[in-house]
Amino acid sequence: MHITDFDYNLPSELIAQKPTDKRDNSKLLVVHRDTGELEHKHFYNILEYLKPGDCLVLNNSKVLPARLFGTKVGTGAKVEFLLIKRLEGDIWETMVRPGKRLKPGDVVDFATEATAKFQAVVVNYGEEGTRHVRFEYDGIFLERLEELGSMPLPPYIERASEEDDKNRYQTVYCKEEGSVAAPTAGLHFTDELLEKARAMGVQLAYVTLHVGIGTFRPVKCETIEEHKMHFEEYHIDEENARIINETKASGHRVICVGTTSCRTIESAAVKAAEGSSATYELKAGEGSTGIFIYPGYEFKIVDSLITNFHLPKSTLLMLISALYDREKILKVYATAVEEKYRFFSYGDAMLII
Repeated sequence: MHITDFDYNLPSELIAQKPTDKRDNSKLLVVHRDTGELEHKHFYNILEYLKPGDCLVLNNSKVLPARLFGTKVGTGAKVEFLLIKRLEGDIWETMVRPGKRLKPGDVVDFATEATAKFQAVVVNYGEEGTRHVRFEYDGIFLERLEELGSMPLPPYIERASEEDDKNRYQTVYCKEEGSVAAPTAGLHFTDELLEKARAMGVQLAYVTLHVGIGTFRPVKCETIEEHKMHFEEYHIDEENARIINETKASGHRVICVGTTSCRTIESAAVKAAEGSSATYELKAGEGSTGIFIYPGYEFKIVDSLITNFHLPKSTLLMLISALYDREKILKVYATAVEEKYRFFSYGDAMLII
């Protein structure tokens, strides 16, 4: 398939720059795969489409305040860091801007006169222009990062990160530190909405996939089958694997909240044990996944998906085109543009059932 098969026209004014006042007040476009019917709702209506015995799968990864602004020691040049992932100990892979200014041995200072020591020493070059840096600091690293860092809003949000983003660019159920981008479909849920779902007999299962920088990187191959995904770390514990497996075996729906939870459980799917009523089951444990889901892929565990509206030519648009149908999804997107839905991270949501 060609990359242009996943293109569509999006007016720039529909790219959401800020979240809605209330998380669950965003709009919800409900897509019925069996009939092609579309319904225009609000996210707080999501409960109308859930049934007792369903399982919502949520990615509980927490976004790091991974963007840092500092100065190069010796020259005073302004430098911006975006932490990508911890390699070992205090050594991190980072994107740097401007990259040409930093070579091994250079030191960048992020502290102010009012704060304790927080520096990074460049120790090596990474892939695709990144740097491997070793942080030197006083105190506890994540606490210092919380103090000095800002949220890594994606580049299509054309404003600086604000204090409120530290709350709104996180899900209410985030727990495990490690992502550099939010699992954005989950941003619409409130604690109250999740509690109502649980009270009506919907199971909640939590998995962890730390969203990496690959979420910002475009597909550069003309033929999409040639594209290689960046690897991301995931973890599924025994209890949550059991909840998902029992849902599947009992014939109820596994509904993923976001493409990250979808990719996680599809990556961890294995052939079910002999005697199980399910064809596949989820294997608990830790892993690293570079799974690339595009049309032609056969889903093993996922039945339905809650997701946001994705960038043209993106791997995420390819994933939802695999779950439904590429041409039909593009028609759905055209309707969303007509109806002035808000797109991307802080935008509105879609339920594909």
